[in-house]
Amino acid sequence: MKVEGSTGGEEGKTRKGQKREFRNGEGNNGVKLREKRKTRRRIQADSSAGIQRLFMACKKVFKGPGTVPEPAEVDMLQQLLDKMRPEDVGLSTDLPFFTSNNASIGTPRITYTTIYKCNNFSMVMFFLPPRAVIPLHNHPGMTVFSKLLLGSMHIKSYDWIDTTSNGLTQPDQLRLAKKVEDSDFTAPCDTSILYPTTGGNMHTFTAITACAVLDVLGPPYSIEEDRDCTYYQDFPYSHHVPNGETDLTAQHKDQLGWLKEIDMPKDLKMDRIEYLGPPIIES
Repeated sequence: MKVEGSTGGEEGKTRKGQKREFRNGEGNNGVKLREKRKTRRRIQADSSAGIQRLFMACKKVFKGPGTVPEPAEVDMLQQLLDKMRPEDVGLSTDLPFFTSNNASIGTPRITYTTIYKCNNFSMVMFFLPPRAVIPLHNHPGMTVFSKLLLGSMHIKSYDWIDTTSNGLTQPDQLRLAKKVEDSDFTAPCDTSILYPTTGGNMHTFTAITACAVLDVLGPPYSIEEDRDCTYYQDFPYSHHVPNGETDLTAQHKDQLGWLKEIDMPKDLKMDRIEYLGPPIIES
């Protein structure tokens, strides 16, 4: 699927007489065509402004590895993302990706495009066909904003629970975590935010319909800087009942789960495409 920016279309192609009227600025047809072109330019400018404002805000908010944005900065960036529309990144519900009725056979492939990436942050869009899953994974040392632009998806996320202070025993390869989110989302909706240790740092996306999600990550993944992605399999709390249950585990069993670190799932299929939405101007 291509992420397409705005195009000129067929507007302005008229009969000979209408072309003459347009050139001379005479008649209603000429006026209408001029109005259409002005409207198209205005829409394109507005769309470019949206992604440009987001880019400039990210430059101010993300200050590099080992830092977390201040609450006021988070609020500012969240407000910008809450207002983001599909057309701000060149998306339309008319694209074949979102209108196809063909059911995927086997494991659906996920498509993604990188809008921008530097050492401090990255802006990435993911396109998921129905039933596609981005497996449970973490974001080490990262603050992440996720904005669902189109479609519906289920999001489940976890944060680790510190068991060293309550004497809870954990089995080998399993670690206790608490659910932060386990809900369906449909665009337009509020932006989700996760932090290095809170907010659901480990999450998974499951597409209910074809959908598009914009992720802003600060800092981005980096193998060189020990920010590689780790995948997990989750199990219900009943999978292993530890010795010496605390009040926390006894009262909130339905919110707890066990996570096991796994290799990247073999059936995870992702294809990268070029970003063709409104361009970002670096200044």
